[in-house]
Amino acid sequence: MTVKSCEKLEKSRVALTIEVGAEEFEAAVNKAYLKMRGKMNIPGFRPGKAPRKMIESMYGAEVFYEEAVNAILPDAYESAVNEQKLEVVGYPQVEIESVGKEGATFKCTVAVMPEVELGQYKGLEAVKAEVKVMAADVNARLKEMADRNSRLVAVERAVKKGDTANIDFEGFDQGVAFDGGKGEAFDLEIGSGSFVPGFEDQLIGMKAGEEKDIDITFPENYTPELAGKPVVFHVKVNEVKVKELPAIDDEFAKDVSEFDTLKELKADIKKKMTDERTVAAQRAFEDVLMTKVAEGIKAEIPDEMIEMQAHQMLEGFKQQLASQGIPFEQYTKMTGMNEEQIIMDAKEPATNQVRMDLAIRAIIKAEGLEVTDEEVENEIKSLAEKYGMELDTVKKFLNPEDIKEQVMREKVIRVVADSAIAVAPEVKEDENKEEEKKD
Repeated sequence: MTVKSCEKLEKSRVALTIEVGAEEFEAAVNKAYLKMRGKMNIPGFRPGKAPRKMIESMYGAEVFYEEAVNAILPDAYESAVNEQKLEVVGYPQVEIESVGKEGATFKCTVAVMPEVELGQYKGLEAVKAEVKVMAADVNARLKEMADRNSRLVAVERAVKKGDTANIDFEGFDQGVAFDGGKGEAFDLEIGSGSFVPGFEDQLIGMKAGEEKDIDITFPENYTPELAGKPVVFHVKVNEVKVKELPAIDDEFAKDVSEFDTLKELKADIKKKMTDERTVAAQRAFEDVLMTKVAEGIKAEIPDEMIEMQAHQMLEGFKQQLASQGIPFEQYTKMTGMNEEQIIMDAKEPATNQVRMDLAIRAIIKAEGLEVTDEEVENEIKSLAEKYGMELDTVKKFLNPEDIKEQVMREKVIRVVADSAIAVAPEVKEDENKEEEKKD
């Protein structure tokens, strides 16, 4: 195998012209003969026993050429890529230029990793939120905790918005019950939006033991069997319940935390909220900076890179749906979308992600960044501690290369963020007054 030429083309593409000599090609043709002879019927010979020259005399000397090229091409292409030290992206387009007893010549056009010219990545400016936790924020968190520790208590009155109605129901399409439209002793929070629009509102005013029919029209984007259809639900209210919240006092603090007093619990909540918001503010600050870095690079990005990223996003989306118990086919029916449309919608975020990845690679090269085995080990230990798992157990589920990539990415972000200038967000005068009220 010889690389006759390696020509750089537009949009980070390369055309490799590869020659395979007569001797090497002859060996490939002979292998093709040995593989194909059993499928060829030659008068006077048992299957697989006809000499090569006999077969070639009947079908032509080139009868084995296609199989020979298919056999020799992958290794020749890989050797050429390695010889030229190319970092290819995607699959090549192959054009056979010549093939015969003298050998074979073919041209492989393939996208390669683009050269990247970094823009500014140090000394950038970005807005960074100031972290404040007000008394009202702490009280709101306490109310959430009280809500999680609430209980439902039955009341003898009509249903109101915010109540929980325990109901039996069954849906009918033109008098015929449809699949999935029946439930018994179901607790429905009125106003939660859990059911079809209009259903919950029509329960308001009903009392325990009362029954009635509810007219509903399903949304156009519902399942194909019911989309846009008017149906009737027969509903019976079994019980009306209200949420009873615990008093937020020292006893509440003891029940929901390790603290003895409400004051201590509030102090702990404020600290945790401050830590959470500090981390969130830092991440948002870093995201803006890295977006600026990605936007600032110059590179001829091949279409193949964006296509591959869009397909990866599609596969990730499918996995996300599967984790929620939603088959992809069901999602496409409900939304009227197909794979092609989803990939088209993913093109812009895919382009942004590719630019980000290229920017990170360029910074790694520019800064000479490396990740040691010790750093990877320390990151795995940190994850084990964070999730309260045994180190060996965590190692079974994590790929060290993925952890190495994650650590490297954090190093790149540190290079950018540590040199950046944080700008305080603009605060209007009326916003200042509102913050003073919250205190």
